[in-house]
Amino acid sequence: QVQVVESGGGLVQAGGSLRLSCTASGLTFDDYAMGWFRQAPGKEREGVSCIGWSGSSTYYADSVKGRFTVSRDNAKNTLYLQMNSLKPEDTAMYYCAASSKGYCSASWKQGGLFKYWGQGTQVTVSS
Repeated sequence: QVQVVESGGGLVQAGGSLRLSCTASGLTFDDYAMGWFRQAPGKEREGVSCIGWSGSSTYYADSVKGRFTVSRDNAKNTLYLQMNSLKPEDTAMYYCAASSKGYCSASWKQGGLFKYWGQGTQVTVSS
């Protein structure tokens, strides 16, 4: 049974930083691309970042480019999202997802090929 579990969310002031973590079990972690998504109340889910199986390919939404960094430690079956220079508009529930492929598809922002999803971790940025 595949399990995806996020952690690291919380309340932070604007300009601050947080690091989210995501552990995945029940699958061969380093076979699959991983992604971070977020959803704010009343808004559609947004693709934040995607990372290929080896970590050498990374992709970001324009809204977080230059502020967020995705990484993975395949030895620990763990995905990370370092979030710096946080803004109130970054407030959302953040979800981790495991793809069914080793690469980030052209439709990754829309959740394309992502098969397993976590329950989310809340990030709140105060102004």
